[in-house]
Amino acid sequence: MNYETARKKAEELVSKMTVEEKAQQLLFNAPAIERLGINEYNWWNEALHGVARAGTATVFPQAIALAATFSPETVGRCADVISTEARAKYNKSVEYGDRDIYKGLTYWSPNINIARDPRWGRGHETYGEDPFLTSAVGTAFIKGIQGEGEFLKASACSKHYAAHSGPEELRHGFDAVVSAKDMEETYLPAFQKTVEAGVTGVMGAYSAVNGVPACANTELIEKKLRGEWGFRGYFVSDCGALNDIWEHHHYAENAEDAASKALKAGCDLNCGDCYTSLYDAYEKDLVTEEEITEAAIRLFTIRHLLGEFESERPYAGIGFEKLDCREHRQLNLETAMQSAVLLKNEGGFLPLDKNAIKNIGVVGPNALSITGLEGNYEGKASEYVTPADGIRRVFDSSEVRVSLGCPYNYEKLCSWDGHENIISDGVAVASVSDVTVLCLGLDNRLEGECGDKDSIRLPEVQIKLAEAVCDKCENVVVVIMCGSSIDIGEKLRERAKAILYAWYPGAQGGLAIAKLLAGEKSPCGRLPITIYDSEKKLPEYTDYSMKGRTYRFIEDKPVWPFGFGLSYSSAEYLSAEILSCDDENITLSVKIENTGKYEIDEKIQVYARFTDSRCETPRYQLCAIKPVKLSPGETKTEELNVDRFWIKAVTADGIRREPDGEITLYIGSCQPDELSRSLGAPACVSIKLA
Repeated sequence: MNYETARKKAEELVSKMTVEEKAQQLLFNAPAIERLGINEYNWWNEALHGVARAGTATVFPQAIALAATFSPETVGRCADVISTEARAKYNKSVEYGDRDIYKGLTYWSPNINIARDPRWGRGHETYGEDPFLTSAVGTAFIKGIQGEGEFLKASACSKHYAAHSGPEELRHGFDAVVSAKDMEETYLPAFQKTVEAGVTGVMGAYSAVNGVPACANTELIEKKLRGEWGFRGYFVSDCGALNDIWEHHHYAENAEDAASKALKAGCDLNCGDCYTSLYDAYEKDLVTEEEITEAAIRLFTIRHLLGEFESERPYAGIGFEKLDCREHRQLNLETAMQSAVLLKNEGGFLPLDKNAIKNIGVVGPNALSITGLEGNYEGKASEYVTPADGIRRVFDSSEVRVSLGCPYNYEKLCSWDGHENIISDGVAVASVSDVTVLCLGLDNRLEGECGDKDSIRLPEVQIKLAEAVCDKCENVVVVIMCGSSIDIGEKLRERAKAILYAWYPGAQGGLAIAKLLAGEKSPCGRLPITIYDSEKKLPEYTDYSMKGRTYRFIEDKPVWPFGFGLSYSSAEYLSAEILSCDDENITLSVKIENTGKYEIDEKIQVYARFTDSRCETPRYQLCAIKPVKLSPGETKTEELNVDRFWIKAVTADGIRREPDGEITLYIGSCQPDELSRSLGAPACVSIKLA
């Protein structure tokens, strides 16, 4: 069913409702209208990295880890599995008459905000700090969720529009002051590109943007989103955000006033209860019936596109047996392996020979942690494999000893509860181990909607444990499980033989880590964020200027740069040329060789650098990516497309234009910066655009 047909059906259905009935349909928990054959419908559902909050489902790696694959194709495959499981759940929910929250087909994912600051607690819900990567991965996720059939397989939703990336504690009344240049250059592109890709929902943020609450912001919603970009889907408030309009932003006098301002600005659906005052606002002439009707039509257009009112429900044949099935767990495992980023491998210490190591120690608060696998906005998998579990399975000839070593973020002496002063236990394990795998990091209790981080340094108790372990065991591999930039400190960076950034790797994450350590697959992930030096001062958190932030505008030397990641082999970039070039796109050809001994999934990256431009431009701008599999000794020539949108300069007044200076395109495994090369990444090849 195309959009025009669905809208006509929606118009016909809505025309039969009273004004009060239409107003009630603008609530996220929309009531039934039995006389019209309309069942109650709860719009709120989540699918950040798997169907969430509704029982058993495949728990894929967290969103930031999906971005680290640098593979839109892989992310799209995961999203297709998520929507398959969504339909499987929906089919049974309908059969059993369960239409409660988290049972519908409108998923409020993905989160395409830009992780501009490493302290932001929700950064791990995003696809990282770069607008191009976020757009590419977000678009792939949306297409996988929504499918390509006659009906939507499920509905995706880009959030949180716009310019939301902390601070969490202040979000209900915070005003994000953003320049026109930063808005166009950084905060809006992913929303624009996902709208162009056909996303069916957009969620507004809690905060205000330049003085106007995001969910009542006519400039953002009606002018930009619906006007300039041609968005035809539904707009939903973040949960409780409409009450914030009057209670915290003080932009309205009361709930009726807030409801009217949001509706007039283009907010169709209220997650919360502010729109319970909408009919009262109508009776006081604060809104018109036509405005209520248009919002209801948009919502019922989506419900028709989902096939809710068809005599034969689409996708009804997807059975419950699909949930976290063997096939989906295999993709889960493959994705977790693709997402891990190898940051250090001194002297080729990894991979480990699983037949030669007699004793392995697995130490650290994430060694046996399920929360360290899950991230947040998670479902519940039918099987979890922690790092200790995975290492036991893969290194089945070794004696594997395990100790938590310490809690995540504190140490307490003389604790009656125990397990709070156990560093000596972890050190004891390390002292009798040939190799110690230190499983450090955070979990969703330390970063997330629970709040932002005070520091980007690994908690001191973990550093204390790690340094003590290094004193007793010469061969230490550090595995970091978290969702953001964490600095483990210079001493540990130097003493560890290898460092693997595993993120929140999903339910099969521990097995993925073990297989990578054993060399069953070469690591191939790339950093979707910059790992900052905790000793250096970050810009003021509440300042939304991009100056000094992310790889595009950073002024200090980071610990590890965006786009970086090693493998067990080596890729050499031999040459590159332009195959075609027009006003919209540039097609490149790059020749690449695997000069090592392992099969690799190389992640080709193209960066633009601007020189002599009168506009202030990023240091580098990622503008194309492509994964390519290479066997040992194999040479391939690959084509990549560069959309000229990404290599235009943005003026101070927020206009994209052809730059007046020179553009150089760098093609390689990483950024074309000195730090990446000094850390072991291969050199890039370059092309100057005429």
